Amino acid sequence: MLVTFLILFRESLEAFLLVGILIVYLRRLGGQKYVKWIYVGVVAGLIGSFVAAFILQVVVDQFSNEFYRSILSAGIMVLATCILTYMAIWMQKQAKAHTEHAKEQLESYMTAGNVLGVVMLAFVSVWREGIETVLFLSALAYTGEPVSAPGALLGMIAAILLIWVLMSGTRKVPLHLFFRYTSLLLIIIAAGLLGSAVNMLQSAHIVPATAVLFDISNILPDTSGIGVFLRGLFGYNASPTLPQFALWAIYLIVAVMLWRRGYAAKA
Repeated sequence: MLVTFLILFRESLEAFLLVGILIVYLRRLGGQKYVKWIYVGVVAGLIGSFVAAFILQVVVDQFSNEFYRSILSAGIMVLATCILTYMAIWMQKQAKAHTEHAKEQLESYMTAGNVLGVVMLAFVSVWREGIETVLFLSALAYTGEPVSAPGALLGMIAAILLIWVLMSGTRKVPLHLFFRYTSLLLIIIAAGLLGSAVNMLQSAHIVPATAVLFDISNILPDTSGIGVFLRGLFGYNASPTLPQFALWAIYLIVAVMLWRRGYAAKA
């Protein structure tokens, strides 16, 4: 539940924060009559995300052959890892420029009376984050981590409440710290997904199967207790193979170094 909550909270916050900024900006420009079209775009983006989730599930279900299903599932995990890494390390550097560009687009649409442009701007903002969320949750599901509907709902509600607090101007929330440390959590989750992808490819005999590197199941098993929590959140494996552990460790070290360098440069 915690992983689902974290992903939905973070993704919803990114999507709806931009929507909130656009609404405030519209009102400052005297474009109150266009605000309803922002909401239309948001609803369309949410519907589009559900449609994408359905299509992805239908595509995966078409592969009855376990070999091809494993390839597709591992591919989704690797793609999710790449996007999570991009979000955690490079996306925050471009967030301000992205917001300013969206505001410029909105102003041009309002000046031209382009209602469809306003709708599409909100739609793309929400749909993009929705697609990423579908991809991340699908990747987690293939690792054996159950996707929690209550966790997803709570994540969205928490994000909307936080944005309401921000937009009401009654509280100052240090969002830069939130994004900084949730980015680190995303890197750790991505490392777990990458390790699980290797494990799945080994099971399908695409990556050569090797002996277990070490086994600490008698100390901290990944099938019960806190091990289940760690497996779901960080991809913990009590008995990894050498390729799985090596790739997990190399990715984690490199990604954390890039993460630290990126935020050190901003400081």
